[in-house]
Amino acid sequence: MSEAEPRDPAWAYAHCEALVREGDPDRWYASLYAPAEKRPHLHALAAFSLEVARVREAVSSPMPGELRLQWWRDALQGEARGDVRAHPVAAALDDTLVKARLPRQPLVDLVDARVFDLYDDPVPSTNDLEGYCGETASCLIRLGSLILADGSEPGGAAAAGHAGVAYAVTGLLRALPWHARSGQVYLPADVLAAHGVTREDIVAGRGGPGLAGACADLRALARRHLAAYAAERHTIAAVAAPAFLPVAMVETYLGAMERPGYDPLSTVIEVPNWRRIWRLWRAARSVR
Repeated sequence: MSEAEPRDPAWAYAHCEALVREGDPDRWYASLYAPAEKRPHLHALAAFSLEVARVREAVSSPMPGELRLQWWRDALQGEARGDVRAHPVAAALDDTLVKARLPRQPLVDLVDARVFDLYDDPVPSTNDLEGYCGETASCLIRLGSLILADGSEPGGAAAAGHAGVAYAVTGLLRALPWHARSGQVYLPADVLAAHGVTREDIVAGRGGPGLAGACADLRALARRHLAAYAAERHTIAAVAAPAFLPVAMVETYLGAMERPGYDPLSTVIEVPNWRRIWRLWRAARSVR
């Protein structure tokens, strides 16, 4: 690799697309319904989200994770040391922020929200969980809408909020087996207490009726936000619709969690790519 290659925006965007295709197939397939010239910017946004979401996996303790997240804050605010554009995701994101005229503060807020990932405490309350999901998943949908709208107002701010919470809560339920093994608990403490479940039960692999009930409550929470999103869909400009497409997978994932034999701590909730493609295709047709 030549010294100049990491500074080439095309190389940086190609890196982002490969990262998203492998690590976030819902958003990658959804991006195919966006205009070709907008896809690289959507990939840069999603790749950034993946990078900060994976910080815990890359460090041995919270302090190095805090330093990595601070680097991203500094990069977003133009204060990072060294050549930020040597990092392909940072280079593509910076190019996207400039060309799409996106605000930077929501991404700084996303980084701040991800500090929680570095520690082992459960989310204090359902309201806190909704706030976390809003600053992460809802943020991506809203900024994706702005990219697609090319400077005009895409509408759907409230829709993006509800859509992101529905999608993120569902994703956290899907990831529960992995999070539990690593000591993370995203299920709110108030919901756990209502069902007589503790963080220690979950990380020790003890499920039972209490955990099943807590997960059922969170599926109901996701569906409430999904219904609120549906009620707001009329406010979304047609051009921004691809940013919302991953939400079409929520009901598919929730339904899989309600099949006989589902164990929140061991069942892997995944769908084959052909089904994902079919579901997103149907959702895309419905908004034409």
